[in-house]
Amino acid sequence: MRYNLQLNRLLASLSAADLGRFSSQLELIDVSAYEILHESGCQVTYVYFPTTAIISLTHVMNDGFSAEIAVVGHEGLVGISSFMGGDSMTSRAVVLSAGKVIRLNSRFMIEAFEQSEILQHALLGYTQALITMMSQNSACNRHHSLHQRLSRWLLLNFDRLPINHLTITQEMIANMLGVGRKGVTEAASQLQKAGLIHYARGHITLTNRLGLEHRTCECYKVVKKEYERLLPTKVKNVA
Repeated sequence: MRYNLQLNRLLASLSAADLGRFSSQLELIDVSAYEILHESGCQVTYVYFPTTAIISLTHVMNDGFSAEIAVVGHEGLVGISSFMGGDSMTSRAVVLSAGKVIRLNSRFMIEAFEQSEILQHALLGYTQALITMMSQNSACNRHHSLHQRLSRWLLLNFDRLPINHLTITQEMIANMLGVGRKGVTEAASQLQKAGLIHYARGHITLTNRLGLEHRTCECYKVVKKEYERLLPTKVKNVA
């Protein structure tokens, strides 16, 4: 295979036998920032394993406003409904940070899932971690300040990037957090004045991770702990 499956944690954890169930059908593709991979309510044709890209799962309201419910990077996949018994997703999947993803037709994922208990365990563990993130995000949006929420959001994204640099507009961040752009501008300015990030013209650089972790709420650590607990570790690939 011409690309490195080790760049996605779920794929890296699978044995050669389990990968062999669908490896010939995997495709490496480039995705652009703000590209929509699937819309809410539409049938899931593909599942996506990010390697260097970040995908945001968002709820879109009838009035056009949206809010992020979860973020997916190299630790997981987009399209859990394909093996959870649903024909469609209730959220929109939009590319937050451009990069590469490994794509698989959902029918091959369903077949492999039904044939392998090990694969089932890995995917269901990831699904539980994702649900934890969704639940914690909901609580965080209700009870914590925008300053804390922005800190959490930045940390979750930087955890999924190979570098401490994120290209994104304030308007997009506001859409993800479900708030006004002015509030994001003020919160980002406070973090920059504290020396935690550098923000200029749609480019955010993390300059002090430990400091940013101290500024965020407990929600970040809750989610991170669950991902470490539930996501599979790498196994030896044996035939």
